[in-house]
Amino acid sequence: MDLARLQQQLKSGRQAPLEQWHPPFCGDMPIQINRDGQWHYQQSPIGRMELVKLFASVLQRKNGDYVLTTPVEEVRIQVADAPFVIIDWCWQQLEQQQLLQLTDNLDYQYLVSAEFPVLLQPEPGSGLLLPYLQLGRGLSAKFSRAVFYQLAEQAELVELNGQPQLVLTSGEYRFSLGIAAD
Repeated sequence: MDLARLQQQLKSGRQAPLEQWHPPFCGDMPIQINRDGQWHYQQSPIGRMELVKLFASVLQRKNGDYVLTTPVEEVRIQVADAPFVIIDWCWQQLEQQQLLQLTDNLDYQYLVSAEFPVLLQPEPGSGLLLPYLQLGRGLSAKFSRAVFYQLAEQAELVELNGQPQLVLTSGEYRFSLGIAAD
């Protein structure tokens, strides 16, 4: 694998072409992503953001497992919740529409839309329905508590499926942040 070329693709904002690679599965690698989106190798934090971004560029979810895929091998890693965390947000004006822009812990930005939808999913452990941004390749980003509360303050209380829910609209895409508590 040419790491220099992969790093260049990463700098240009492109993801690795995982769909073109079909390497053999080589087992587990001692990499874990904790609930806060922090990457660890053998229980030690990975401090170089460039290395984390490189690993993230070859991360995908296959058959319920998180795997790092390169042209020559595929290895399974452990993820406690979602591999990424939404840590910031802002409204962007685009063609007379306001779109919600979310930023994850690796400093990647996404416009909430049908391409990057927000879905309510059960949080591992608690089972609470929480919003997760869907990123493709089976990956998602969990909303940080601070971002969730900031957006909840802006949400509209709407009756959906017989339950009061906190709803936001990004462009023409409407989504729920969750069921409103009494």
